[in-house]
Amino acid sequence: MDLELTPEQKLIRDTARDFAQKEVAPQAARIDKEHRFPSELIAKMGELGLMGIAVPEAWGGAGMDAVSYVLALEEICKACASTGVIMSVNNSLVCDPLVKYGTEAQKSEWLVPLATGKKLGCYALSEPEAGSDAAAQKTSARLDGDEWVVSGTKNFITNAPKADVVLVFATTDASKKHHGISAFLIPTNAKGVTVGPPDDKMGIRGAHSSQVFFDDCRLPASALLGAPGDGFKIAMSTLDGGRIGIAAQAVGIAQAAFEAATKYAMERKTFGKPIAEHQAIQFKLADMSTDIDAARMLLWRAATVKDEGGKFTKEAAMAKVFAAEVANRVAKEAVQVFGGYGYLADFPVERHYRDAKITEIYEGTSEIQRLVIAASVLRD
Repeated sequence: MDLELTPEQKLIRDTARDFAQKEVAPQAARIDKEHRFPSELIAKMGELGLMGIAVPEAWGGAGMDAVSYVLALEEICKACASTGVIMSVNNSLVCDPLVKYGTEAQKSEWLVPLATGKKLGCYALSEPEAGSDAAAQKTSARLDGDEWVVSGTKNFITNAPKADVVLVFATTDASKKHHGISAFLIPTNAKGVTVGPPDDKMGIRGAHSSQVFFDDCRLPASALLGAPGDGFKIAMSTLDGGRIGIAAQAVGIAQAAFEAATKYAMERKTFGKPIAEHQAIQFKLADMSTDIDAARMLLWRAATVKDEGGKFTKEAAMAKVFAAEVANRVAKEAVQVFGGYGYLADFPVERHYRDAKITEIYEGTSEIQRLVIAASVLRD
């Protein structure tokens, strides 16, 4: 694995870093406090090519690789985890499956505006009774003449309150179990679609999520993504890429918490000297830095394997579970370094601590990642 970044990779990292620090970071605390969806930032990210980084240029994207994507995403998430996950969902969970499975007509209708930031997408797999057990779908789709009719409820759908299109997974043949699930591209303004109110969440408050309801929503045959019965395969392969995105988000959160803790430790004095000179604090900073570097290496490896065209399920799961747990450890220790001030919303580590938790849950819990890794280990 070559750890030397290409000039193109460095350029997109530096572009994202400059934008993140100058325009995103100054707004992060207010976005969190007000639960405000950062529409203006998403539009600018579209102009910079950050909403469709790995989408071919012919379809409106930046035409770059997965390593470039995680480099840019880490920088955005370091500034604001809410803004970062909006970017991650659009790239990993909507654009990626459209590139891989979409028809020319579907790419023209959806991929171009999604990749350029003119439209926003969301991914609807989870349901009230189907989270980790994704095959237990209750949402159904039936053929009525030449139309599909979709009915059901989806849960925790990031971007849904602001999205223009939702990638929905529904059972089309219950007798085939997970082989009877299909995928559909459904405009959120379609008749029969209702988007619920935004969830009131512990963290990533600016990235709105909600339930989405489908009540006999009629769709043309062209709404089907891939072939009938391909839905579970599409969902799982898409989540592999999504988990790389969440690992990047976790690394970004951890890096932000670490940098805040390091700066504070050099400024805050106790017993006549900066707390950074106390061994107890030094050991915390050393462990935090080591953990972050290890998580970043797992992240880069997963992205590299994806770029090389190999199967990257295990690598993505390893990167996601480790980076998520690192983000939570680092954010927790950052609060401890700040002491009482770390518990106040006036300081950023309180927000990082809340934002970190979700990385252990969405796009596959840490428990699910361990099952995925174990299955691969035992199979190999």
